[in-house]
Amino acid sequence: MIDKGAVLITDDVHALFVAGLTAAGFSYDYLPDITDTEVRRVIGGYVGLVINSKIRVDAPMLDIAPKLKFVARLGSGMEIVDIPYATARGVAVLSSPEGNCNAVAEQAVGMLLALFQNLLVADRQVRGFDWRREANRGRELAGSTVGIIGFGHTGSMFARRLSGFDVRVLAHDKYLPSGYASAFEYVTEVDADTVLREADVISLHLPLTPETRHYLRAESFAICRDGVVVVNTSRGNCIKTIDLLSALRSNKVAGACLDVFENEKTATYSETERAMYAQLYAMPQVILTPHIAGWTHESKARLATVLLHKILSVS
Repeated sequence: MIDKGAVLITDDVHALFVAGLTAAGFSYDYLPDITDTEVRRVIGGYVGLVINSKIRVDAPMLDIAPKLKFVARLGSGMEIVDIPYATARGVAVLSSPEGNCNAVAEQAVGMLLALFQNLLVADRQVRGFDWRREANRGRELAGSTVGIIGFGHTGSMFARRLSGFDVRVLAHDKYLPSGYASAFEYVTEVDADTVLREADVISLHLPLTPETRHYLRAESFAICRDGVVVVNTSRGNCIKTIDLLSALRSNKVAGACLDVFENEKTATYSETERAMYAQLYAMPQVILTPHIAGWTHESKARLATVLLHKILSVS
């Protein structure tokens, strides 16, 4: 078998991935705890680099990786890779949004249902022998208008998972050609302002780019219906947190389901950030998870399968 060179794997990956690389003729170093700085010291010897979110593949790194043929992302967020520079250097850039889009969509639905039915608050109360039926009277998702911003792999899968809930779905994706939602008879393609004005629930499924940074902010919330619910399982920086906090305080936003945050490294919080997040985290109308929406046992295997197939297709 021809030796195709060494691949550096910088994060946890399913065993089937390394087995597939080996079968295809690659060697590999599996270093899930390696740091960005350490990667830069050794990257020159590798033909492939597998990353999740902690390694930034910028121009300086690419300049010291003359053998590199591909960068493969376990997931979908590509803001950590300088794609134009990599392409110019002849380095293939691969991602695997197909691998965890169902996991993210299911969590978005689950968080919404938990919020609407007061499940987390009620659970804590019952565990404390505090029985409050009327105070925990919930609301039904059926009959609501759900707005989806970004209708790629994850946004469209979220729409699919909503199909049995008798909801009206509005979709907006400025980068897709008209007709992108034609397979969904209950989904209407609209502009962004229509989503903001008419949706009872707004769910973000966006990459992080200069255009999508702080996509939802004070000016956006001002357009929204009173009592809108916000869901973000995409990137934390797509929402301006301090503006969301203000909108929650005023009840302009009735609730939020957040799996991602502007700063996800709690040890680096400034005093201002810590105070802001402390207020947000104390709100009972906010459901929070630590960036785990795409982090299921099934998605771990699916991400590996999808990414391996793409690597082999370009190798």
